Amino acid sequence: MEKTGTGTLWLIVGPSGVGKDSLIDGARAALADDPRFVFPRREITRPGTAGGEDHIPITMADFEARRAAGAYALCWTANGHGYGVPRAIDAALARGRNVIVNGSRGALGEARSRYPDLRVVAVTVPPAVLRARLEARGRESAAEIEARLARAAALQVEGGDVIHFSNDRALAESVAAFVGLFG
Repeated sequence: MEKTGTGTLWLIVGPSGVGKDSLIDGARAALADDPRFVFPRREITRPGTAGGEDHIPITMADFEARRAAGAYALCWTANGHGYGVPRAIDAALARGRNVIVNGSRGALGEARSRYPDLRVVAVTVPPAVLRARLEARGRESAAEIEARLARAAALQVEGGDVIHFSNDRALAESVAAFVGLFG
């Protein structure tokens, strides 16, 4: 029998390049047989071949139309792209499931107002590690990397619902520690 009641939304936030996708992918694999956890795919206004997380590619026009129609539980724009978390997470939360999703520091206010059982995992790495990761993935120009590094240093996530997580270990070790956060 499925649990009923309010589940927990786990919003994974942090600067681009800190390894959120790798951590979420590792947790998805580790928890694949556990029905208490849901890992929704986001809709993003970038091609499906752009690298990074497995997402549903949409156009900016479609994103704006879907946002206006209320199709998203959470949505935001950042770095020239639109990001939407499908409204289907609300049904999963109502059934008591834990929803783990790659989020945005810019969407925290909305998430905090809508989801009383929100937990925020703020993922960080040292600045030198972040620079190396951004350079290695080859998606941004040197100027864009500098802008991302400046934004990363400027935006700090704080609050009683925040768990700080440093992703500066070997991936398997980080994933194991990350999965441990979900109890």
